[in-house]
This record gives sequence, C-alpha cells and structure tokens, in this order.
Amino acid sequence: MSDAPAGPIALALRIEGALADRLTALLAGVAGIRIVTDGDAADVVVSAAGADAETLTQPLSQPLTAREREVVALLAEGLSNKEIALRLGIAPDTAKFHVARVIDKLDATGRTDAVAHAARRGVIHL
Repeated sequence: MSDAPAGPIALALRIEGALADRLTALLAGVAGIRIVTDGDAADVVVSAAGADAETLTQPLSQPLTAREREVVALLAEGLSNKEIALRLGIAPDTAKFHVARVIDKLDATGRTDAVAHAARRGVIHL
C-alpha cells in the first residue's frame, strides 16, 4: 500500500514579496503540485521563518564583487572549489578564498546557506 496522495500536493506559501511571486510562478506549472491560498488546507507549508523582510531588503554591509557574484552562482550549481576554479580559470586556492568571502559577506554558515541567502536577497535567481 502506498502513502502517496491521490491528487496533487497542496502547497501553501507563507512568504512575502517578490520571492513568493517567483516561487508561485515556478511551481504553478509543476505537475502534482497545487498552490493553495492562505487559510486553505495544505499538505505542505513553506515559510520564511527567521528571515524577515526588513533584513532581506537591507543592503549588504560589504556588497559582493562581480567575481563573488559569479562564485555564488556557481555554488548554486553545486560546484566544488576545484570545479569553480576550472570554470573561472583561477587557482583552486583563489576559488576557496572567494567562497570564504561570499560566506562571510552574506553572514552565512556554509556554502548552502550562502546560496539561500543570496537567493533571498536577489543576488542570484534560482
């Protein structure tokens, strides 16, 4: 016996602003997912708990350089430091330095968190 739902998964987005609009647009055409409005029953709820809109709209204290924006986009693709270095034509140690700076500037806890922070701030678009 399968636990899979008979119909599409009802998904509620508890996110404000442009990110909610982008997610809704992306998920609208996905088979097996139905976006529900606030208050309707949902199988899954996605929220931006811990990420308030004021924090996400404030500029970074140290903006990312053009190279750092390239690096965070490559991080979003799941590339390792060595792969980033090859793609950008730089030394692996230089790629490692850029990744560390991106993580620091975005006040992230690691590579994945840096990508999430960059996406929420509109630095990259997933």
